[in-house]
Amino acid sequence: MTQSKTYDYIIIGAGSAGCMLAKRLSENPNKKVLLIEAGKNDNYIWIHIPVGYLYCIDNPRADWRFRTVAEKGLNGRSLLYPRGRVLGGCSSINGMIYMRGQAGDYESWVKATGDDSWSWENVLKRYKQFEDYHGDANQWHGKGGEWTVSKQRLRWPIMDRFKEAAEQAGIPASEDFNRGDNFGVGYFDVNQRAGWRLNSSKAFLRDAAKRNNLTIITEAVVNKLKIDPLTKSCYGVEYLKDGIASEALCNIDHDGEVLLSAGAIGSVQILERSGIGSAAHLSSLGIPVIADLPGVGENLQDHLQLRMIYKVDGIKTLNTKANSLFGKLMIGLEYCLKRSGPMSMAPSQLGAFAYSSPEQKSANVEYHVQPLSLEKFGEDLHSFNAFTASVCNVRPTSRGSVHIDSLDPEAPPLIHPNYLSTEEDRKVAAESLRLTRNIVQQSALAPYSPEEYKPGVQYQTDAELAKAAGDIGTTIFHPVGTCKMGRAEDPMAVLDSQLRVRGVHHLRVVDASAIPNITSGNTAAPTMMIAERVAELLTSQ
Repeated sequence: MTQSKTYDYIIIGAGSAGCMLAKRLSENPNKKVLLIEAGKNDNYIWIHIPVGYLYCIDNPRADWRFRTVAEKGLNGRSLLYPRGRVLGGCSSINGMIYMRGQAGDYESWVKATGDDSWSWENVLKRYKQFEDYHGDANQWHGKGGEWTVSKQRLRWPIMDRFKEAAEQAGIPASEDFNRGDNFGVGYFDVNQRAGWRLNSSKAFLRDAAKRNNLTIITEAVVNKLKIDPLTKSCYGVEYLKDGIASEALCNIDHDGEVLLSAGAIGSVQILERSGIGSAAHLSSLGIPVIADLPGVGENLQDHLQLRMIYKVDGIKTLNTKANSLFGKLMIGLEYCLKRSGPMSMAPSQLGAFAYSSPEQKSANVEYHVQPLSLEKFGEDLHSFNAFTASVCNVRPTSRGSVHIDSLDPEAPPLIHPNYLSTEEDRKVAAESLRLTRNIVQQSALAPYSPEEYKPGVQYQTDAELAKAAGDIGTTIFHPVGTCKMGRAEDPMAVLDSQLRVRGVHHLRVVDASAIPNITSGNTAAPTMMIAERVAELLTSQ
């Protein structure tokens, strides 16, 4: 084992949370900070071209390439479950959509934790701190932060027609999905700069990496945390770099901390290998128990998108534009000259939030609409013109799990999202499919003769639609909750409201796994907001 170095803060995982923490904590020149990332540097061109997510997901250069177990709710299917393995983490391969969630989401966090610092009013201040909004600073948005929020650099006629149809169906037009009530339809804001993807590495590490007190180690897989079994103090980490076992120590005598930011999947793996988790599960793997926390790996939540596909006539979509050599050349030329067009687009361009039924108290379903269609991710676009209207339940009641079944740090865990396992989720799925049909039947789309290709009009009853949802449903890549924060009396809470691991000193989990209830929308920005909160706590000590 190589000689150990000592740091004030050790951050594990250079993703959406880890990169921000590294910048914030290294602003104090008297603090030595170590950032450890399992993946490589983000100097891979397809990370930075927005459409490059197509070449990053399921690519070992940037993705852990996890899969779920066979899911009963998905009629026995197993899904690809992308997680970033590169500087920038999932922000290097995600959909670039800037979404905070809704005010009610954060009120549920306050209820779960008893801590008002997670209220909508308080989290809004944090969002504004790191935001650089495309418009003027106002009560909703900040200016001058590291995280650029841009308008998209393209529009599609078929998307505009879908927007009109949604308005005809009673969904109002919206220019901003980040004001606390997302009900409406409009184009998503995205995290891009001048047509290039903005990942957390570029936003937070580019300047911070020049600081003498920040050390960044890539291609280093953390095996486990170093924890004193008597004092229950986390005083370092063990990791593998170039096949050599190494360790880094934390200066806990001067309030040093280890900050685990490996994500809703990775953080669980590291905790369990370190002896933190369900005693019964750890003992079955021969792992000595440091802290019996049965909530580790439980409470997994994700947004399941139901990908409805409609064929259209008389209007162009990306399917036919990209299916010819000339079309591809023109797409490439437009991006080279203007940084616009299909190569600049996020995976989903048009969004909508709606009520799946009148009994809902706030918008509970989200649409990601695309001017294209394909059978499944990674396959070629269809040869016919079509659009995809993906709809997801943003407040699912199904809860899954993730656990290790091997001590090998490179072994994939067992990921069991447990989609559509509750009657409520199956009901919302059926309502969502009917709502989409209602939108598509409006007069704005009538000239293009939309024909339901997937799942198909033969599915009509609630039971048939729930079955269809299982056939066409897939992850939208938003796993959260597996190390949730909560009140002391909650036996499944892994963290307190300041994200400290219960029963272990000098250790916090700072990523999406801390979220007790999933936010109503895309989860990258909430993860950064969580890191901003912990940076506040640590720098005010």
